[in-house]
Amino acid sequence: MRKIKLSALLFAALASLSLAVSAAESPQTETAKPAVEQVAMVAKINLNTADADTLKRELSGVGDAKAKAIVAYREANGEFASVDELLEVKGIGQAILEKNRDKLSVN
Repeated sequence: MRKIKLSALLFAALASLSLAVSAAESPQTETAKPAVEQVAMVAKINLNTADADTLKRELSGVGDAKAKAIVAYREANGEFASVDELLEVKGIGQAILEKNRDKLSVN
């Protein structure tokens, strides 16, 4: 009888210790998350240097024809002064520009 009580007491103590250790590990997991989010940064696409294949591959709503139109506009009119100038390209509207604004640069 004494052995059973001792076993139950030992089991309870070990279970409590295990719970305390796993609770102490949780804050470390929380502090590690922001570091992973910082790594997920994406390089911007330069409208003045990107080729048609890159534009088609990286931009939402831009297929082969629109990508070629962007390159043709740049060749005919010179470098883009701002991302908003992309609206001057035939086939590029406000919706496509807004979907891709965060991915684009002109520097």
